[in-house]
Amino acid sequence: MGRTYIVEETVGQYLSNINLQGKAFVSGLLIGQCSSQKDYVILATRTPPKEEQNENLKHSKAKLDDLDEEWTTEHANQVSRMLPGGLLVLGVFIVTTLELANDFQNALRRLIFAVEKSVSRRRLWNFTEEEVSERVMLHICSSTKKIFCRTYDVHDPKSSARPADWKYQSGLSTSWLSLECTIHINIHIPLSTTSVSYTLEKNTKNGLTRWAKQIENSVYLINGQVKEEDCDLLEGQKKSSRGNTQATGHCFDVRVLRNLLLNSDHRSTATVQICSGSVNLKGAVKCRAYIHSNKPKVKDAVQAMKRDILNTVADRCEILFEDLLLNEIPEKKDSEKEFHILPHRVFVPIPGSTVMLSDYKFGDESAEEIRDHFIEMLDHMIQIEDLEIAEEINAAYMSSSVNSQASLDNTDDEQPEQSIKTTIALKIQQNIGMIAAFAVTVLAAGISFHYFSD
Repeated sequence: MGRTYIVEETVGQYLSNINLQGKAFVSGLLIGQCSSQKDYVILATRTPPKEEQNENLKHSKAKLDDLDEEWTTEHANQVSRMLPGGLLVLGVFIVTTLELANDFQNALRRLIFAVEKSVSRRRLWNFTEEEVSERVMLHICSSTKKIFCRTYDVHDPKSSARPADWKYQSGLSTSWLSLECTIHINIHIPLSTTSVSYTLEKNTKNGLTRWAKQIENSVYLINGQVKEEDCDLLEGQKKSSRGNTQATGHCFDVRVLRNLLLNSDHRSTATVQICSGSVNLKGAVKCRAYIHSNKPKVKDAVQAMKRDILNTVADRCEILFEDLLLNEIPEKKDSEKEFHILPHRVFVPIPGSTVMLSDYKFGDESAEEIRDHFIEMLDHMIQIEDLEIAEEINAAYMSSSVNSQASLDNTDDEQPEQSIKTTIALKIQQNIGMIAAFAVTVLAAGISFHYFSD
């Protein structure tokens, strides 16, 4: 028996309203959440066509071989950045004419594997063995409106298509549960003499990979409590008169407790490392995750939050490096320091749902630009007043009320004149020559015991 996909009714309306306008096909992404029993699809978005591709697809002889994998995977990368914890790109859809109905399977199979490979390459985390590794391929014939739903196991390159059920449900995500967390990061990434030749982006990702292990091994408090992994997330919540747990609009507060000490069976060893510089990430990061309300488990909620923490920090760094490359900002001299503000997180609601998607905004970007990017990537109308900018100022989450810049870096370095609204920043420090990272000296104290006889 194949997978079952429970799909928001508005997704069906969106797909049925797609007009080919003389094109051979229109393709896009399916977004939702996996669970052990079934998968949930809450959003579909068409891939914006290239200008030259737009012209080619109008020819009657266009085939699915013209489907641009590189362009579609880039769209998937951009969209995956906009997904909070718990949401994934679950697969792809394609709307074709009747003549192409029998010519789609191989092209879409390649596309599914290409999308999953591209999106996975950016992650700081891996799927567990228990998680679902099937991704969906949905084909809709524009003439007959028939739907063909198949899945492939993306962890098995030789997997064949399996039939799947595609069922619509109204108000699917109106009662989904949200989890919110503000985590304060202070990541120091030394640049050793052996790694200094690597790109700054690669060095940063290597450092974040080590930090990701700390996040994975942390303890997570949900509403101030440590709960057993296999417990129902809604256990102890109020119930309605019908006996059902009231979950509509429910939000959980999550706190992260990072382990400072290793277990007794681990040995701690000091390492001396010759460094030529360092990368420091400091600040407060706003994180959100969402989970379905159908008997959700604590472990699934914690996992969704972990992944949002890892994703949002990695994505901000990646966006910054892309911006530096795009604007060709010259490198500073070896003795100088570079200070860069990472982008703010901006949330926007999905109409008719408790789920919010997100994007990232630099200080000089306007709300109109962010709205336009949402519309381009998601193919859904967004109002400027719906944008929720996560200010992420330390004063809002910490007991001490300090200047946001000073809270990031308490050194006496010259600070930028411009007021800084965000508390997460990237500081790149290059020093002349090589300096020892640290040295360890052990002092021994001797104690003599004298015994006197009577």
